[in-house]
Amino acid sequence: MDLFSALQTSVSGLQAQSYAISNISGNIANSQTTGFRRVDTSFVDLMNESVPKRETSGSVIAQSQLTNTLAGNIVSTNVATNMAISGQGFFTVVQKTGDANGAAVVGGATMYTRRGDFSEDKDGYLVNGAGGYLTGTNLDASTGQVTNTGPVKISNVSLPAQPTTTISYAANLPATPITTDSPITGKDIYTAGPVVTSGTATSAPVASTDTTTFIDNSIAGPSITTYTATGAPVTLNTRWAKVQDADTNGNQAVWNLYYSSTPSASATASTWNNVGTAFAFDTTGKMTDPSTGSVTLDGAKVGDYTFDKLSLNIGTSGLTQYADTSGAVTTNTLTQNGYTAGTLTSVAVGSDGKINGTFSNGTVAPIATVGIAQFANPDGLRGDTSGNYLQTVDSGPPLSGLNGSTLSGASVEQSNTDIATEFSKMIVTQQAYSANTRVMSTAQTMMSDLLNVIR
Repeated sequence: MDLFSALQTSVSGLQAQSYAISNISGNIANSQTTGFRRVDTSFVDLMNESVPKRETSGSVIAQSQLTNTLAGNIVSTNVATNMAISGQGFFTVVQKTGDANGAAVVGGATMYTRRGDFSEDKDGYLVNGAGGYLTGTNLDASTGQVTNTGPVKISNVSLPAQPTTTISYAANLPATPITTDSPITGKDIYTAGPVVTSGTATSAPVASTDTTTFIDNSIAGPSITTYTATGAPVTLNTRWAKVQDADTNGNQAVWNLYYSSTPSASATASTWNNVGTAFAFDTTGKMTDPSTGSVTLDGAKVGDYTFDKLSLNIGTSGLTQYADTSGAVTTNTLTQNGYTAGTLTSVAVGSDGKINGTFSNGTVAPIATVGIAQFANPDGLRGDTSGNYLQTVDSGPPLSGLNGSTLSGASVEQSNTDIATEFSKMIVTQQAYSANTRVMSTAQTMMSDLLNVIR
C-alpha cells in the first residue's frame, strides 16, 4: 500500500466511523420511543489487492445492522387499548390519506410496526403515536363473525338482545326427597299426574285441582332469569317430583321436571307443566336416561312469551341422585345464553389477539381481531421515518397471525436501545475516528519527508 492508498483508506475509515456515530446518535435519541428498534453498525473490509503472500487491507465500508428480532422491555400502562407483542411479529398499520365529511380516510400500503401505543381517535379508530391506524378484522359482537377487514374501529359497537335458547344445568337430586307431605305421610312419590315414567311424552300441565298436591309432593328446583327476543327478562321457575322408586323388579328411580307458566311460583296462582321427559337413575345414582343429555322444552310458555325450542343441556353426567340429608336439590351449574341489549362500556386486549368488549348488560364478547404479521427475515424489512417497516424482497412475504407469539393488553414495548451500551460504543467509535485522523496526519508527514529527500 502506498501513501496515497493509506490516505484514501483513512478517509473511508472516517466515513465509516461517522456513519456509526450517526446510528448511535439515532439510537440514543430514540431510547424512549415506543417499540423502537436500534440500528447497529457492521464494518466490511474491502481488499484492494489479493495475491499469494500479498494481501493488503484496503478501505472499509459501514453497513446498518437491524435488530428487529430483539425485543424491548414490556411495561404496563393505564390505557386498555395499548398492546405489546411477546415474541416475533409486527402490528399491521396504514396511514391517513385525507379527510371526507369530517372523518379520516385511511388506506395505502400496509406497513408493519412494533409501536403498540394505540388509542381511540375521534372516529373510533385505534391509532398509535406515530399516526399508524391499526388494521385487522372487525367482528359482529353477537355472532363472532367477521363484518369487515381493515382499520379496527371500536366505537358505536352495540349488542342486540338475544333470546334464551339454551339453559345449562347440573344438579344432584336427593335419593330421598323431603317434601311437605313426606314427613307426615312417609311418602315421597308424586302420582297425581301428569307423570312420565319412561321415555318422553308431550308436555302437559298439572290440573288446577292437583296443584296443591303437586306442590306438597315435589321439591323446589332452580329459578333462572331468561330473556325474550326483545331482551325482556322472564323468570323461569322449576320443581322436581320423584314419580317412581327403584325396586327389586329392576325398575329404576324416575324423576320428572316441571316448570311454571307464570313468573310467580305461587301454589294457587301458578300453572305447572311437565316437560315430558323421564329422568331415570340406576342404583349407583347415575343418570341413565335421557341418554343424549339434552331435553327440549318445545313451545314452553312463561307469562306472555313462548320460547321456541328452549334446550336444557344437562350432559350425560350433569344430573345425579345421591343421598342428601337435606332432601333438597343441590344446584351445581345454572347458566343461560340470553341477554338484554347492551352498549359497549370498556374493552380489553386478549393474549390471543382478540379485542374483547364488555357491554352494559354484563356480556363480554370479541369485537375485533388485531392484525399481526411475521416475516422469515425481519431484518430484511425497510424502515421509514415514522418507525414503520415495509416489506422487501429480502424480508419475504408477511405471514398473518401470532404463530406462537402473544399479546399483552394495557402494555407497550419500550425501545430496545440500552443507553450504557450506546455510550460504550460511542467511546470506541470516537477513538477509532481519532485514530483515522492520526493516520492521515502521519501519512501527510511521511509524504513531506519524501519530498524533502529530493530537495
